[in-house]
Amino acid sequence: MEYTLKEMMTICAAREIRNGDIVFCGTGISMLAAMAAKNINAPGAVIFFETGAIDAELADLPLAVGDSRVMYHTSSNGGLLDAFGTMQNRFTGPQVVGILGAAQIDIYGNLNSTVIGEYTAPKVRFSGSGGACDVASFVSRSIIFMKQEKRKFKKKLDYLTSPGYLDGPDGRIKAGLPPGGPDKVITDMGVMGFDEETKQMYLIGCYPGITPADILANMEFDIEVDRAAEIQPPTDEELKQLRENCDPQRLIL
Repeated sequence: MEYTLKEMMTICAAREIRNGDIVFCGTGISMLAAMAAKNINAPGAVIFFETGAIDAELADLPLAVGDSRVMYHTSSNGGLLDAFGTMQNRFTGPQVVGILGAAQIDIYGNLNSTVIGEYTAPKVRFSGSGGACDVASFVSRSIIFMKQEKRKFKKKLDYLTSPGYLDGPDGRIKAGLPPGGPDKVITDMGVMGFDEETKQMYLIGCYPGITPADILANMEFDIEVDRAAEIQPPTDEELKQLRENCDPQRLIL
């Protein structure tokens, strides 16, 4: 069955979500990935939003975290404090998986979603962290969506908004952050992970028809590619669940 790159990215992220995970996500493709996981491979995962809606039925696709549809048939409707408290709680925090995006990322998974150029004289100003810094700081692992472009995969960020592994293996400890950090980077060309020892990004795999060289040509820094393999495309069943049960109106897909 034919598929789009957005469908490929969504399914790759969904495959990273496990039963028992508490998935903290925004709307758009991150929510779609969480919904796909619940429909395909992780029915026991719980989706919650920064507005405090926990475990909604999501019978109809919400278009914003403040959309009333994120509160439909929830297990609990709290607020912002409950949402961020869940991430920092020592019992629930280790189960939380965050899904993030950014304008720039570096080899240690640090993210910039604040400004391009000088902070005081920016070329582009973004909305900033929102809750992203809290998510990146406190959850056990995060999945990051990025477009594979040299201007986004930077040797040095223009601004550090959300921490990854900061400057290396001990970066988070030195900064007083809990264990955790970025786990996967999912782009429109492939999937990257982070080495257990160096905490630097490496290439896990490429999408069909894409080579490691194609990916390296779209990054400002080099990464290890020796472990890379071709990533399996979405199965017919995964696409059926995604299209028919998650986004039948193609609002995001």
